[in-house]
Amino acid sequence: MLSAHEAITKHVSAQNRHLVAFAELDELREQAIDRALKLAKDGLPFSVDEINAITSRINAHAKNGISPTRVFVTEEMVRDYAAKS
Repeated sequence: MLSAHEAITKHVSAQNRHLVAFAELDELREQAIDRALKLAKDGLPFSVDEINAITSRINAHAKNGISPTRVFVTEEMVRDYAAKS
């Protein structure tokens, strides 16, 4: 049986690994959003497929830990944000 200290350390380590993986996925999502925004601002065709594929991974990951979920992005959302910025 693990001591209380070992159990807590194991739990905290697992949470940390979970949050690190979330941060990596979230950064990939932000990069995909930036690419779509640049295309939208330039008046070029773009897709939200990559953004939403990563969003799906983030939301699935969140079911197994303490990280937040993310909303799916529509092309209209990207166009609206690009027009405002």
